[in-house]
Amino acid sequence: MVSLTSPGPVVGVIGGGQLGRMLGEAAGPLGVELVVADPTPDPPAAPVSRDQLGGDFDDPEVVKELATRADVLTYEIELADPDLLERAGERAGIPVHPSPATLRTIQNKLVQKRRLQEAGVPVPPFRAVDSPADLRETLDELGGSVMVKARRGGYDGRGNLPLEGSTEAESVFDELGGDLMAEAMVPFERELSVIGVKGNGEIRTFPVTETVHREEILRETIAPARTDAATRERAEAVAHDVLDTLDGRGVYGIELFEVSERNDAVEAPDETASETDGGNAILVNEIAPRPHNSGHWTIEGALTSQFEQHLRAVLGWPLGATDCRAPTAIANVLGDVSTAQPAKLGGIEDVLSRPGTKLHWYGKREVRPLRKMGHVTATAIDPDANPDDLLDEVRAARDAVTFES
Repeated sequence: MVSLTSPGPVVGVIGGGQLGRMLGEAAGPLGVELVVADPTPDPPAAPVSRDQLGGDFDDPEVVKELATRADVLTYEIELADPDLLERAGERAGIPVHPSPATLRTIQNKLVQKRRLQEAGVPVPPFRAVDSPADLRETLDELGGSVMVKARRGGYDGRGNLPLEGSTEAESVFDELGGDLMAEAMVPFERELSVIGVKGNGEIRTFPVTETVHREEILRETIAPARTDAATRERAEAVAHDVLDTLDGRGVYGIELFEVSERNDAVEAPDETASETDGGNAILVNEIAPRPHNSGHWTIEGALTSQFEQHLRAVLGWPLGATDCRAPTAIANVLGDVSTAQPAKLGGIEDVLSRPGTKLHWYGKREVRPLRKMGHVTATAIDPDANPDDLLDEVRAARDAVTFES
């Protein structure tokens, strides 16, 4: 554990994007300082960090220098190199969290799924595919409809392609390259997320969140999720099982599918359907070893934000409470332009005039189509507020802002 003193320690972060920015915003009240490594000039985290080291995420000299200036290393992007992190931490005599071993597992989606399956965690049926012929055979095995995923490097819908007919198998390989996997298309009731945190001998989870995706990009979240208590309990239980399979302290975003138990198209272990009475089955989609977009609601909506929790966890400090203050929804502000251009957001007055609504701007200088530029949060003033009304409110606030001139 890093000493609990004020002024506090320095956390070295690989990545200086919006997650790094929100880590820096959470670090200030704790007396913690951030040094970030990021190749982008003036990245989003720069205004809230002590310093930025410019260079690629896999630059050995940059990672080595970051370790010499920090009391602990962490990362806000999976493009970090686990081998470099491991060596740099060992040479500097400081810990790396979550562990490089966990990062290696999660960076490869096929390895990740196999690890979960071996641990008895329920996942959708999946297969490795190394050629168009493999993919056509897998389509037949998994019911004629699959989600094809690049094993490495995909995020925000990139690297994923739905496939419903074998005639497109070659084009999928042309677009995604080789080294793929395919998962059965899950007929889910809704998509869920659990933000889990592993501390120094502690494991905690935030309330189960419902996520709404379009074009494979997260658009909105609502917490708590609009599902029954038994399903939420099952989702939390599965999240704990996931956390048990991962090494290292920190926050983990655990993406889930809620699937009707009456659906027999999914190969879920029998025990997942009997952990609680009633409710639906839960399958794990993917894991992020860092704060996650689906947990941004915790900044206003929880007693401790996911970003403060991540800092507490990697430093080995006591974790904060994860209770929900009030029902909360967020809507991502995405680039609504057709071509890249300097970022200038209009319509802010509308957001700021709405009670219980907050705007989070990520500080990116360029807007591109569907690029995540910020988010809007709506927190219920009435604890018994209708979640559908709250979601309508945050969508209306988000739709009032635009990058179009």
